[in-house]
Amino acid sequence: MPIDILMPALSPTMEKGNLAKWLKKEGDKVAPGDVIAEIETDKATMEVEAIDEGVLARIVVPEGSADVPVNQLIAVLATEGEDAKAIAAGGAAAPAKAEAPKAEVAKVAEPAPAIAPAAAAPVATAVASAPAAAGARVFASPLARRLAKEKGVDLAAVKGSGPHGRVVAADIATATPGAAKPAAATAAPVAAPAAAAPVSNSALLEQVKAYYEPGTYEEVPLDGMRRVIAQRMTEARQTVPTFYLTVDCDMDALLKLREELNKAAPEKDGKPAYKLSVNDFVIKAYALAFQQVPDANQVWGGDRYLKLKHSDIGVAVAIDGGKGLLTPIIRKAETKTLSAISNETRDFAARARNKKLMPHEYQGGSSAISNLGMFGIKDFTAIINPPHATILAVGTSEQRAVVRKGELAIATQMTVTISCDHRVMDGAMGAQLIGAFKQIIEKPMSMLV
Repeated sequence: MPIDILMPALSPTMEKGNLAKWLKKEGDKVAPGDVIAEIETDKATMEVEAIDEGVLARIVVPEGSADVPVNQLIAVLATEGEDAKAIAAGGAAAPAKAEAPKAEVAKVAEPAPAIAPAAAAPVATAVASAPAAAGARVFASPLARRLAKEKGVDLAAVKGSGPHGRVVAADIATATPGAAKPAAATAAPVAAPAAAAPVSNSALLEQVKAYYEPGTYEEVPLDGMRRVIAQRMTEARQTVPTFYLTVDCDMDALLKLREELNKAAPEKDGKPAYKLSVNDFVIKAYALAFQQVPDANQVWGGDRYLKLKHSDIGVAVAIDGGKGLLTPIIRKAETKTLSAISNETRDFAARARNKKLMPHEYQGGSSAISNLGMFGIKDFTAIINPPHATILAVGTSEQRAVVRKGELAIATQMTVTISCDHRVMDGAMGAQLIGAFKQIIEKPMSMLV
């Protein structure tokens, strides 16, 4: 019987993805391990492999489709002895079942070991083109469902113009607003006043556009990454009780040591084997600080903490064009040399900008570092990215006037601010953590032993 190919879950938190490109076309033979499609998540573009043999009989979701839910049918594979042309013409495929061994025939190339496959939901492949009968399931695209909800349109009363009668966004645009079914006559005569519903995105957009003259702006839709960043940072601001601690670190000793180490770097293929940055020292110092204050090396787990053994430090990397950021993680950073941290960070940064990181390379971790020093920012605060309980905001290193032993002096200083989740730690523990970081940064030779 035909095999359903479903939208795979590429990470534990993935709910939707963009089907960027089909690498096989209808009628092509497919063997296990063949790359059949490219899927875009909010973080990366990943290849999807087939795990069964057959002929790609029908592509249900065309390439370029956005916000395709996990476990939605995206294609049908004809197995040996089956008529692929008949299936392509509209023959029903077998419904996907969570317990069936072939419910998901696609897998991610080089999958992250921590990813657990989501259970597959039943998916139908063909619907009638006429409006659905009362009580029947309505087949509609996710965008059509959202628009129908915002406009108050009853999907069951809409005639779908999409493949096999599927209701698409264009159908909702021409539907009559307010066509939702009336409440049953047996409903309670008086209902308690409901809390004010949040303003929908479309309504908010119209409100904002009212302030600006038409033709003076360009609408730029959110991509998947920016949408997720907006959602997660809003949730973090609303749910994480945060306090901030700031210290100034003397950097003269570190800058001198950095210069000496870079001059002593051996050559490899005619180039220095490494080139240490201030951020490499910051990563190492932050990792060692967590080992000195192990009770701070915890993440929030709802009704308990997870106390971590190693210092896995995330480094925020901005995507070119202001399209968002990724936070690849230097695993066991407390055990690595400065040169290893430097080379690993450079590799991660290059692949992050091209959205080529694998999920296990940016998920989890002890904490993260956001460094805006290269932009001349003196100091700032960063938003904690749950489940982390901390994030370190790093400013620029600059010469400042300081008082030492009652006399005015010039010193190179860097301001750092740590954001702390008060559910996980109190002020004293946060102060111990940032104090340990300051001590290590100001005595950088300790990072070499």
